[in-house]
Amino acid sequence: MIRLTLLLSMAASTLAVPFAHAAPGDEQGQVRKEMRAGNVLPLREIEGRVLPSMPGMQYLGPEYDPAAMAYRLKFIKDGRVFFVDVDAKSGQIRSRH
Repeated sequence: MIRLTLLLSMAASTLAVPFAHAAPGDEQGQVRKEMRAGNVLPLREIEGRVLPSMPGMQYLGPEYDPAAMAYRLKFIKDGRVFFVDVDAKSGQIRSRH
């Protein structure tokens, strides 16, 4: 079951509309810098706000887009991947798709 979920999430991520990215490996350093400067909320706080609003969904993990200053949280349910884009500064949900 875990293999199927992993396979489905990998397949869906390659088909999904790309989320803007910085250079590979750069996102984590950028978000830490922004967090220290007080420009973005910690990921755990964002997750604490969003995860309860996604009942029945399996959380796959986050991505951070430094250009948009947004987190994208990925979920899966019944083989379908869902994305929740969240403003990293305010914690407000920008979109669910």
